[in-house]
Amino acid sequence: MSELFDAVDALLASRAALPPPVERKRLRAAHGLTIDEVATALKVRRATVSGWESGKTEPRPPERDAYARLLDKLAELYPATQADTATPAPAPVAEAAVPATFTAAPAPTEAQTLSTGQAPEAAAMTPTENPQPPTPVAAAPAAATRPARTTRPSSTSRRPGARKAAPAGTRAGDGDPRFENGPLAVVDADEEGKVLAYCTGGLVLDVPAKSIPALVDWMLREAKLGAPKLSGPGKDADPLIVLTEAALERYGLPVTLTEEEKHAGRIPEGHKVIKQLARAEWKLTKRGFGPWARIYRPATGSERACVQLCIPSWNALDTRHWGTAGQLPPAELARVLGVYASRVMTPRGSTAVTGLELMTALHPPTRASEPDADGKRHSEHNPGSLGKDAIDPMNWPPCEVPDGHPVLKDLPRFHVRGPAEKLFEEAYDWARPMTDAECTLRHLIGIDVNMAFAAGANGLTVGLGEATHIKGPAFDPKLPGSWLVDLSHVDLSRVKVGKEWVELDGSLLPSPFTPKGERPEGPAWYSTPTVAYAAELGYEVRPVEAWVRRENGRYLDGWYNRLRDAYLATMADLGVHADLAPEDFLTAMDGYKDRDPELAIVISAIKATVKGGLGKLRERPRAEGWRPGEPWRALSRPTWRPDIRAAVISRTRINLHRKIVKHASFTGQYPIAILSDCVVYAANGPSPLDFLPYREGKPLPGGFKLGVNPGLVKHEGTQEVLWGEEVREKFNAPELNLARYIKDGTVTDADNGE
Repeated sequence: MSELFDAVDALLASRAALPPPVERKRLRAAHGLTIDEVATALKVRRATVSGWESGKTEPRPPERDAYARLLDKLAELYPATQADTATPAPAPVAEAAVPATFTAAPAPTEAQTLSTGQAPEAAAMTPTENPQPPTPVAAAPAAATRPARTTRPSSTSRRPGARKAAPAGTRAGDGDPRFENGPLAVVDADEEGKVLAYCTGGLVLDVPAKSIPALVDWMLREAKLGAPKLSGPGKDADPLIVLTEAALERYGLPVTLTEEEKHAGRIPEGHKVIKQLARAEWKLTKRGFGPWARIYRPATGSERACVQLCIPSWNALDTRHWGTAGQLPPAELARVLGVYASRVMTPRGSTAVTGLELMTALHPPTRASEPDADGKRHSEHNPGSLGKDAIDPMNWPPCEVPDGHPVLKDLPRFHVRGPAEKLFEEAYDWARPMTDAECTLRHLIGIDVNMAFAAGANGLTVGLGEATHIKGPAFDPKLPGSWLVDLSHVDLSRVKVGKEWVELDGSLLPSPFTPKGERPEGPAWYSTPTVAYAAELGYEVRPVEAWVRRENGRYLDGWYNRLRDAYLATMADLGVHADLAPEDFLTAMDGYKDRDPELAIVISAIKATVKGGLGKLRERPRAEGWRPGEPWRALSRPTWRPDIRAAVISRTRINLHRKIVKHASFTGQYPIAILSDCVVYAANGPSPLDFLPYREGKPLPGGFKLGVNPGLVKHEGTQEVLWGEEVREKFNAPELNLARYIKDGTVTDADNGE
């Protein structure tokens, strides 16, 4: 009899009622469960649970019974409120000037490093100009919190069928019928072999393609993916196809690369998928079929046929910059990449590559000329851009190029260039021992400049063409270039702050002229902002020689504006607004990443785009059999501009030093350590407000100001003064840079060469 009862129970369980997909996710999240934990308990794949929560699939016996029991128990613990069951109002169409907000959605972490331009690079680079207002992203629930809308193309036309409109503003192609389904799609395959394309805004398309060549063809002809150009003379963005592990298996590609393939950065030329592409007359760039492959056919007229592939399991999404984005379910990954694409641009490779691509997308090197006598237009130089052709490697000023450059090939082997031979503008890495008075205080407080290098690029005049060599020039602060000048006479004990001379303790201040904060010992090469600051401090400057660029302009303004707007709009979505009072700002910043971990990933990627893009301006050789004195691939592009990178870093360092001097002259407080854009001070209280001189909510003019805007500061971390002394004593390093560890206080032996 018990066997009969079991059979009846199983029959009833097979029809067990389940709550709607939105409620399933709410119940899981309410109990703090992750998708992985549910999948492990039910012995199914993570993608399976994600499909149940998105409404893409329904559970089957025997998992259905167990899943129903789990949801029933959770429903008892977390009954639905009226707010949970209410039908959400349709999202309003956001106006371009008003950034809208996202609702919270679960997801992963963020990480970031200052790129040196060595990140993996996409091959073909497409230019563009003139900044546009940021594309607002309207309020939209996370893609996984509602049933996915799936179009079902007919077997004959294979065109996307009718669907309900996605929330306005969530797709970069809004308003352009060519790109009505957004800039990108995450392509996944379910357990039944069906291939689906997850687009931005929650849209899901059925994919009829059964091979990579067919997929590329379908994406270009029928999927309506891509993004409009960012400037008049530019080009529209190509569709981005992100392939999940399941999609890789479905299309005959390896889920992960072998060690040999990782080293080569691509799969072998003889792979069957590459042969399929060749038979279909598709081409690959010189980079081959790697994590960021570009597949194209030569352009005919104004028609382009090109798609970008992104393969997260091949490490396309570097965890240092994209956190755990590569492990997100397809709908959530589409949301993360879609927000980035709509606010920055469709990714073209690593964040470093995309940062560089954004520069040329906003300032294309060429434009169409006025019609000639026959009414024809021709390609001509676009004023304000870096031009179509790279600077001849042998025309570069020797002081501006890195070691191994062709212009230095005649230097003796193992020659080490000193400050009088090499422009060395880098970020701060400086620290000093604490004074007795500082040791009596209780806390060490780190403040960090928001988007410091982006702020350094804002309004900066940079050279656009080749440099002119001048002997014995008069210094001109409005002329970008590199200057050989002796600044060793600048005494920080007595400097001008504004129009007034002030007395300071120069021994407690870093020199503004060197990354290590050491006082120069003689003539050295400096970028224009550094020399201009020496004059600003009240000291005479007499350059010995210079390389100056008379053709110049504010090339990076549009780049800065777009990245600033992307950063501010995303921070506003996370609850951190630009108009907050200091106390409210500190409160809003506390745990802001946890409010929507997916948008926190976007913030990390935006920051990495800034640093990586600037790093790419001086990209070094990347193996490829290169030898010192030989040219390398990056030298052949117009955006290889180490002088621009040096100018941005110079201005960023000077901006920070100016605030430090202003703060010291007003409060008598001096920094203990500086690392790049993080400064550490000692104070009796644990908050930045315990040492920043606010009066009635207003900051010191010209000093540090709390806020989310680029150039303002946020709280980086607080530790005890005793912690700092113990760490320095442990490693016998009185000048150990505490700014490196102020965030969480963790210092390992590996950090100090032990």
